[in-house]
Amino acid sequence: MDTRHSSRITSIDILRGLVMIIMALDHTRDFFHVTAMTADPLATTNPDVPLYFTRWITHFCAPIFVFLSGLSAYLSSKNKTKAAASAFLLKRGFWLLVVEVVVITLGLTFNPLYSFVLLQVIWAIGWSMIILGLLLRFSFAAVLAVGSILFFGHNISDLLTLPQSGWAGNLVKILFTARGTILPVSSTHIIGVFYAILPWTGVMLVGYCVGYWYRKEFSAVQRKKLLLVTGLTMIGLFILLRFFNWYGEPTSWDKETILSFLNTSKYPPSLQYLFMTLGPGFVLLSLLENVHTKLSEVISVYGRVPFFYYVLHFYILHTLLVILFFATGYNASQIVDPQVPFLFRPANFGFNLVIVYVIWMSVVAVLYLPCRWFHQFKSTHSQWWLRYL
Repeated sequence: MDTRHSSRITSIDILRGLVMIIMALDHTRDFFHVTAMTADPLATTNPDVPLYFTRWITHFCAPIFVFLSGLSAYLSSKNKTKAAASAFLLKRGFWLLVVEVVVITLGLTFNPLYSFVLLQVIWAIGWSMIILGLLLRFSFAAVLAVGSILFFGHNISDLLTLPQSGWAGNLVKILFTARGTILPVSSTHIIGVFYAILPWTGVMLVGYCVGYWYRKEFSAVQRKKLLLVTGLTMIGLFILLRFFNWYGEPTSWDKETILSFLNTSKYPPSLQYLFMTLGPGFVLLSLLENVHTKLSEVISVYGRVPFFYYVLHFYILHTLLVILFFATGYNASQIVDPQVPFLFRPANFGFNLVIVYVIWMSVVAVLYLPCRWFHQFKSTHSQWWLRYL
């Protein structure tokens, strides 16, 4: 995301920074927790409650990250013509697709042969930017209309009988229903599609439209009120829809435990999941508007350079994984585990949750100075390629 236009708005950088910090916790758990590859952390039968909430809290990251990407796209487009804003988003979107396949997949897997290509949040953001760029060639109203339909209506697919196999089935999965969809490319190479494009596009388009509230001529008091009311409404709708098992979530809760109530679908993101996660995000944007503290300044450092942070944290985590792999007695013959897409990460490797938290906090701390440096570098340099980082 291009943060040079949005950096003036403290609440956006703080919230985005908080999201980036929490996001690293989930990836640290994937790499280092002993049951990350063998058990569901969100299991509600005989649950491990600390592990459950370690995973659940990270549910807020992707929706808010994608939403803020859309909001930032609006802010960065204010000083551009419609054609220029559209062209930039199209180029940025295709660039992100390349980065997801080439750079982030390598950071996740450490496999230079790319035997398993993972298509996740950057993939979804890339396509969402491409779609947003195309819609900008029409009007703001087109963005709002398509965004609303996708955001509120994508769960209609749960009620339909859709193709499950062949090219049509794969296309439906990629666009609407990806739940860890595996696409074989050859006998030695596969693609894992984990983020369905169109539901996440709806989130980005809504974020773009909310950017309208951040125009200079828009009252800050009115903006904060709208954000707060919208956020509380989303939370209320989540509780109502979830309690009665109504529209917007393919999996009903068992009405026996709060853990089941909170366990909504991320793959693809259900409407109830989006209400549950974005509602608090809207509330925080309202409450953080005028916050200026030492802690908020530290958090916002990560939020000003989210793409840089996102890419770098995978490489730091995986490098640390390699070190601990050998330090704990594993050898070269165990680098590849057929059950796991990550090299140097056997299925039964790992540590308890306390160690995971120590690693997470240490990596976030290590990233602070590089992120602060890169933000300063971007602020004092104007090379064209910096807009894509």
